[in-house]
Amino acid sequence: MSLTSHLPADRRTHVDGRLQTNLMAWLTTVRANGQPECVPVWFLLQDDDTVLIYSQPGKLKLRNIAANPKVALALDVSDIGRDVIRIDGEAQQRDGYPGANEVPAYVSKYTERIAAIFGTVDNFAASFSVPVLVTVTKLHA
Repeated sequence: MSLTSHLPADRRTHVDGRLQTNLMAWLTTVRANGQPECVPVWFLLQDDDTVLIYSQPGKLKLRNIAANPKVALALDVSDIGRDVIRIDGEAQQRDGYPGANEVPAYVSKYTERIAAIFGTVDNFAASFSVPVLVTVTKLHA
């Protein structure tokens, strides 16, 4: 992953691991009035260093991204603040992008949670049908 290539080897291994295995991240977008909006999301760091998120249609985060694509992601579970990993980026709704049920890595990462909450990956994909891609502009690790 080129996203973490600037980090020392041991830190790079750790950060790569967290980016691949953490299940939750906090996505921060900005409302039209300047108020930040922070929501938990499921995410997948892809091989091209973009971050894939799926959203339900009509959500505030989608309106915020349409007006201002600058976003931040922060990984959950930061061990009392000593292991913070943040991403700055630009997000874009990607109509025509494969649904969650068509992205094997996403399905694999969230199989247990999808089954417990939605029953099937098709149910999840029907509810969270709006793909958002975040192009990373900076990694803070």
